[in-house]
Amino acid sequence: MLFQFYEAFYNVKTNFHNLITNACLGKTFQFKHGKDDRQTELLAEFERRKKVRSVVVPTDDSEVKARLRELGEPICLFGEGPSERRNRLREIYAQQDTVVDRVIQEPANESQSSQVIQDVWYHEGPDSLAPARHHIALYSLKRQMRYAARIERAKPDPDKAAKAQELYKRLGRTTIFCSQIGDCRPISFCQFSPDCQYVATGSWSGLCKLWSVPHCEQICFCFIHPYFYLPTKIGHNSRIGAIVFHPQATLTLSSKSACMASCDAEGSVKLWSLESDTPIRNVSTHTTRVSRICYHPSGRYLGSACYDHSWRLYDLEADKEVLHQEGHMKEVYCLAFQIDGSLCFSGGLDAYGRVWDLRSGRCIILLEGHLKGVLSIDSASDGYQVATASADNSVRIWDLRNRKTIYTIPAHSGLVSFVKYENNRNYLMSASYDKTAKIWSNPGWSPLQTLTGHDDKLMCLDISSDGKYYVTSCYDRTFKLWSA
Repeated sequence: MLFQFYEAFYNVKTNFHNLITNACLGKTFQFKHGKDDRQTELLAEFERRKKVRSVVVPTDDSEVKARLRELGEPICLFGEGPSERRNRLREIYAQQDTVVDRVIQEPANESQSSQVIQDVWYHEGPDSLAPARHHIALYSLKRQMRYAARIERAKPDPDKAAKAQELYKRLGRTTIFCSQIGDCRPISFCQFSPDCQYVATGSWSGLCKLWSVPHCEQICFCFIHPYFYLPTKIGHNSRIGAIVFHPQATLTLSSKSACMASCDAEGSVKLWSLESDTPIRNVSTHTTRVSRICYHPSGRYLGSACYDHSWRLYDLEADKEVLHQEGHMKEVYCLAFQIDGSLCFSGGLDAYGRVWDLRSGRCIILLEGHLKGVLSIDSASDGYQVATASADNSVRIWDLRNRKTIYTIPAHSGLVSFVKYENNRNYLMSASYDKTAKIWSNPGWSPLQTLTGHDDKLMCLDISSDGKYYVTSCYDRTFKLWSA
């Protein structure tokens, strides 16, 4: 009797165990099934966003409104700007496969294809744009011919490897040469003059200063935001985004001419001479923050990166804006020109870099790979290598000939705020919010030296044209001069 009782208890226990096991297996299967559904949904959402990004819409706001009117959609929503309106048109096109196919995949005939391309990429510009493109084309062709002739005349150097090793050994001994408190607020930008005799700094107080090299003694200053110095405001009224030298300043350009340009967070861009503390003139028509400016190699044009999702090109001789280029989905943060002046590189907070042909106005290459915004971009002197620095803590090296990334440097433990090639592209420097600047060999991209000494995040750096000095500016209100 007792045996039968134990046998029955064992059977009940076994059945209960099997029931629990099956229930757990069922839950596991349901969990996996739910996870697969979630993955499927994520992949579908990823493909949808990719499809939306591939849809090309007009950059002209009036054309965007016309397209929306054709589709029966409201041409403007409350609080909607031009960029949001373009994104809404992309979303509508992405939901209508037939429209997407008609717009970007298979136009019915050649005439329709040409019409679609014109609608997508071009809209009417100012009368001064065509002469500017013609001038840039002639200038770049001459520069390219001189560069090609120089390469043909160059002889192979059997001691190239030995010289590179000697250079890298010298760079490994780089230390602080001079340190200077530059302002009462963070120093946002610094740059050497073309003759390497001066360093210009711009700070968040709105004040620009000029310092001697190598002793870092203040030479003169420009009252850019002196409401606490003078009763009237002269120049900028906000944080300096950048201050840059004209390519021929301190060389062939008169010190009374416009030797420098600066920009600020209120959208103002101003030109300065080396002999006056008041701006020569204003060249900006921005209504939002200008983060960076850059001179074209010819010195005739000035490019500016703006927070209205566009970058602009100014003809300084004609004193007018010749190009207002859109294309980024978020704010454009940085700008650079190729050494011959034919290409322009823009980096945005949308994590993309773009390569623009100034002679035709087209975006010819999309630099896609960063996970966060592109904060700095620079072109090497060979004309085909480009470096981009990003908030994802990495530096990417791009080859324009192959249209892809050739190396990704896991450069810093914080966002990379600035990147700069040496003139002969023997090495690359990067600055970061991790309070350090680093020197990288080219090629190989191995670390040669880490410059430590700042107490806060680095905001900018520059390399002198003779390669003897490096300057870094920091959030701790100081800038430092480095040398080997």
